[in-house]
Amino acid sequence: MKKAGIHPMAVVHPSARISDGVEIGPYSIIGEHVSIGKGTVIGAQVVIEGYCSIGQDNTIFTGAVIGSPPQDLKFKGEKTSVEIGKRNTIREFVTINLGTAGGGGKTFVGDDNLLMAYCHVAHDCILGNNIIMGNGATLGGHVRLEDRVIVSGLTGVHHYVSVGCMTLLGGCSKVVVDIPPYCIADGHPAEVCGLNLIGLKRNNIPMERRNCLKRAHKLLSDSGLNHSQALEKMQKEISQTPEVKHFMEFIRKTGQGNMRRALQPKR
Repeated sequence: MKKAGIHPMAVVHPSARISDGVEIGPYSIIGEHVSIGKGTVIGAQVVIEGYCSIGQDNTIFTGAVIGSPPQDLKFKGEKTSVEIGKRNTIREFVTINLGTAGGGGKTFVGDDNLLMAYCHVAHDCILGNNIIMGNGATLGGHVRLEDRVIVSGLTGVHHYVSVGCMTLLGGCSKVVVDIPPYCIADGHPAEVCGLNLIGLKRNNIPMERRNCLKRAHKLLSDSGLNHSQALEKMQKEISQTPEVKHFMEFIRKTGQGNMRRALQPKR
C-alpha cells in the first residue's frame, strides 16, 4: 500500500516498516528489513538496506547509504544490523555499514548527532549522542565515540580506537591511539594538546570542576609518573568531580599503554 510522503519514484519493499509521517524522496531504495521511525525525512537517491532500524525525526540527505555490507573480508553475509537513534542529521553521501559477527553484530549511532557530507562510519562502530563529524571524517571498524565528541573534517580514526566525551579531534588528523575525554588532539599521528577548555565552557562545566580536570590532566601527561601512579595520585589529591571520575575510569578501561604516546607533553 502506498503511504503518504513516499515519492512515487521511490522503491520501498512491501515488508519495510515505515511509520506515519515519514517522507521518502525520489529514487531512494528502502530494503525489506528496514524500520523507519515517525517524522524521519529521507532525501533523494538514498539507499537503506540490511537489518537497519532508524528512529524518529532523523533527516537523511541525498546519496547517503546506510546498512550496506561491512568492508571486512571476514564478513560472510551473517545477520548483523545498524541501529540509529533519534534526531540525527546525516548529510550527503554519508555511509554507515552493518556490524560483523566478530564485533558484536551491530553498528550503533545514538541521538542528536550531525554527520556532515562524505563521512564514513565503519562496521561495529558505537557512537554516543551530540557528536559532530566534519566533512569527510572517517571511522575505522570498532571505533567508539563518547558523547559530544567533535571529529573535524578529513580526520581518520583507526579501527578499535576509543575517544572520550567532549574531546575535539583536529582537522586532517590521524588518530591511532585512544584519546581521553575532555581533551584536544591533533596531528599526524594525533597527540593530545591539552584540555578542550572551550568545549567544557560551552557544556556549562563550572570553573572549579575545570580546574580539577586541569590538575588531573597535568598529572597524567606532565608529571613523569606512569599511568598507575598518576591515577593513584589523582584519587588521593584531586576532588572526585564527575569529570575527574570519568577521566580516570576511561584511562583504566582503555589500554593505558596505547595512550602513552598521545599524552606526551609538547616541548
